[in-house]
Amino acid sequence: MMTQTLPYSLLEALVGDEEVGALFSNEVELSALLRVEAALAQAEARVGLISDEAASRIAEACGAFQVDWGALAAGLAQDGVIVPAFVRQLRTAVGDAHAKAVHLGATSQDIIDTALMLRLRSVVEIFEHRLDALLHAFRALKDRDGATPLMAHTRMQQALPFVAADKIDTWLQPLERHREALQTLVPGLLVVQLGGPIGTRAEWKGHGDAVAIAMAEILGLSSAPSWHSQRDRIGEFAAFLSLLSGTLGKIGQDVALMAQNEVAEVRLATGGGSSAMPHKSNPVPAEVLVTLARFNAGLLGTLHQSLVHENERSGAAWTLEWMVLPQMIVATAAGLRHVQALVGSMSFSASTGRN
Repeated sequence: MMTQTLPYSLLEALVGDEEVGALFSNEVELSALLRVEAALAQAEARVGLISDEAASRIAEACGAFQVDWGALAAGLAQDGVIVPAFVRQLRTAVGDAHAKAVHLGATSQDIIDTALMLRLRSVVEIFEHRLDALLHAFRALKDRDGATPLMAHTRMQQALPFVAADKIDTWLQPLERHREALQTLVPGLLVVQLGGPIGTRAEWKGHGDAVAIAMAEILGLSSAPSWHSQRDRIGEFAAFLSLLSGTLGKIGQDVALMAQNEVAEVRLATGGGSSAMPHKSNPVPAEVLVTLARFNAGLLGTLHQSLVHENERSGAAWTLEWMVLPQMIVATAAGLRHVQALVGSMSFSASTGRN
């Protein structure tokens, strides 16, 4: 019998997102680390800290880098961070003549945080595209079904009649605000991290700001002062993720209630089946939206624990951030994927309820 192994766990088919999840794969993270090291070298060459020849050789080695994953994993387990083992391998690839120019003045956090920003830029672009598509889909649904009579419910009881457009507005308006909030958030989020061992940029002998500005230009990010232990921009982005997921969860909860057989205010073109009751059509995407909203709401509290860095760097807080932030991002992406499918399969039916 032929078998095929999936590249992800089965549960990810329900609550994961392949496109966004890939941005947190080992391969994509390594690629981002290499781009940052190459940009650092190029920026340092611009201000005369290393030679153009050294910067060129480092860029060449980054482009052709052959990683030893086992050594990286062992280094991470020992050092608590991947960069020391990574830099050792990169220096070997660069060669003795220019090895000292690799990672000059930088600390692990400079490379990891800036590489994260490169991947978050891709995340933001995907979220912007999906939010725009979702807003368009809701507006089209409102134009088509907005006049359908419905019964409003307060505290789970029938209240007064209104129309589907009123209901859709309760979903659409927060999404419009989230889209605006994301646009406002981006300039302060997608910034270079460069501080050196203790965040003072002293290792660049007065050229630290110039190196950071040059790196930002090369990488397409913004420049900012060193923010090693100032994790508010990460915390703010996580709050955005939870708020967006919460809005999607509210949509899912409403749809699940409205799709109940005895209410029948919403019809879904497709639904999930039951192993025991073949007549059922379960509102699976709506249910998953509720799950993901609650998941991210819980993770937000954990992520905000990582704001507490003792002094100039915390290994504990930083590691916690690595564990939680990708999960929140993928959960939010999964929610956007599910809600798009939900809207595409949804139609409103006139309420049979009476006040």
